[in-house]
Amino acid sequence: MIVRAARLTPYALPLRQPWRTSRGVFAVRYGALLRIESHDGLIGYGECAPLLPDGACDWLAARLDAVAGRSVEGVLAELPAGPPAALCALETALLDLTAQAAGRPLATLLNPTAAEWVEVNAALGAADETLPDRALAAVAAGFRTLKLKVGLAPVEDELSMLARAVDAVPDVRWRLDANGAWGRREAAAFFAGVAALPVESLEEPLANPTIAELAELQAGARFPLALDESIPVLGTAAIASGAVRRLVLKPGELGGLRPTLALAGRAAGQGVDTVVTSSLESAAGVWAAVHLAAALPVHGAAHGLDTARWLARDLGVPPLIAEGRIELRKAHGLGFRPHP
Repeated sequence: MIVRAARLTPYALPLRQPWRTSRGVFAVRYGALLRIESHDGLIGYGECAPLLPDGACDWLAARLDAVAGRSVEGVLAELPAGPPAALCALETALLDLTAQAAGRPLATLLNPTAAEWVEVNAALGAADETLPDRALAAVAAGFRTLKLKVGLAPVEDELSMLARAVDAVPDVRWRLDANGAWGRREAAAFFAGVAALPVESLEEPLANPTIAELAELQAGARFPLALDESIPVLGTAAIASGAVRRLVLKPGELGGLRPTLALAGRAAGQGVDTVVTSSLESAAGVWAAVHLAAALPVHGAAHGLDTARWLARDLGVPPLIAEGRIELRKAHGLGFRPHP
């Protein structure tokens, strides 16, 4: 299959409300949609959407002319070194074309025994006084794992809000994400405060983590600690040492679907759990994350794929979440189709 043309279209998608983490607040998601057309009329899509400006979209745009006229298989086999978000977009679009030509979901290119559905956690955003009501609405929609951003208020205040929400929905699991908010003392205080609560995992507790500090925290916690932003720096050592029990995988931050799946395989070999999370990308990026989640070597955990509803406007139709899960049976290729 030969590439006829490739085009990168920038976007700015407003959010329904600001997205708050301990690392900052933003109200617009910026990125670019990659469209690659083959000579036989198939169209593959990928998304370049780094969380922080890093020149990835410019890097990708400058290299698209060199893709035209080459075989899809040849480009996939010789992807250059470059910004992770750009490589993820290019790889995804090429895999989309390949899977469409084969008439099967992209996930099965990554893993022939990929799952036909994945469980999803509800993305509740930050804690505030409305948290019990938001948790009740998520449970009514079928979610059994709820994800909450923490580290945005004093530890005592967040513990109080979380306890009230747990009382409102006592039979669900809580996934917490501090985004590197705390020092060692604050993290220890928070861990003590949630010891009796149904916490499923806690991501990135420390502002400047070391393997030794993470291992000490993990040894005292009954739930998994998880790395996300720290994976490029600490991931290999954390897997080898068992300092944490989970990795949160974002293919746009890790260079694509296949490199991320390889990392998941190494983690599974050392008994480290993995989940996939989207990063407020458009529907194209969420679809890619869904296929990666389905292709993981170990299944069971819910994945962080409930982000499309935070966008006030999207580039296409995101995956349908019903009763807290996404089905992939009918997807050919990536499954993304842009709005007219």
